[in-house]
Amino acid sequence: MLWRTKDKHLDLSTRAVIMGILNATPDSFSDGGMFSHPDVACQHALRMIEEGAEIIDIGGESTRPGACEISADEEMLRVIPVIRALRQQWHGWISIDTTKSAVAAAAIAAGADIINDISGLEADPQMAHLCRETGCACVIMHRQGTPLTMQLAPQYQDVIKEIAAYFQQRYQTLVGMGIAAEQLCFDPGIGFGKSVAHNCEILQHLSHLQIADRPLLLGVSRKSFIGKLLSDEAMSARHWPTIALTSHGRMQGAMVHRVHEVEPNLQALRMIEAIQAKCKGCPWWHRCSPKVWNALWQQMMAANGGVILRISWLSPPASLHPPC
Repeated sequence: MLWRTKDKHLDLSTRAVIMGILNATPDSFSDGGMFSHPDVACQHALRMIEEGAEIIDIGGESTRPGACEISADEEMLRVIPVIRALRQQWHGWISIDTTKSAVAAAAIAAGADIINDISGLEADPQMAHLCRETGCACVIMHRQGTPLTMQLAPQYQDVIKEIAAYFQQRYQTLVGMGIAAEQLCFDPGIGFGKSVAHNCEILQHLSHLQIADRPLLLGVSRKSFIGKLLSDEAMSARHWPTIALTSHGRMQGAMVHRVHEVEPNLQALRMIEAIQAKCKGCPWWHRCSPKVWNALWQQMMAANGGVILRISWLSPPASLHPPC
């Protein structure tokens, strides 16, 4: 699984990556104003890179629920100096988080590699053409509504089917207009026009949302649904749950993880991958969940009048779900 620009690629076949969040905004939901000065923002980006981030995602417009849109000129004033400064010191992947083609074009000219568009390249009709012409990598996110309205009353008949259908439609449209499939990455948009129940359902079924061997991006870091689930609205209470969700997302196949705190989430990814790599060589029964074993045993008992026959190729170890 490769994610490409014209001159770079990330191999996401077995190894997930961290996208570090850099908000060059005065009103971000979790760290608004902390990194609004270009020098401070660049130093924070370099700290995240030192901790292991392979992508830095720079945004100049808050997309928190209820946020109002700002002008392209204001957005560029916030992000372009940061991108230029970072590009002078680092040759890795830089992402611009924007829905405006003018901002994206200026960001690419300054050194950005990725357009991370929460509107799925739909808010600005020129955005998809820009992606095609520049060959940049693109994140196609699903949302319902806009930041100003999206959390008022999100409704779905089947949230998983609807997001999957949206991804399929955008994939076909964008590839059909000449954007290479390997430029594309998809984000289910946790918290963007979704209730707490919708977010949980998406997290339960992330693996159902991957299409055409394209990577999934997961953005759950510090989001409000965590506080609602745990009955604790303090931002500090979202640290460990974010790491838990990163681990869960990796097990479900998400390969790009957009987070505020790089090091602990990267450690979580590498631990999951170490377990997965170790278990690849284990007998198949070691990799079955207890639920699968219980169902299998019930079927065998029913088939044999309640008596388990010891079949050499099916006999389990002493424990139904042993460690590898």
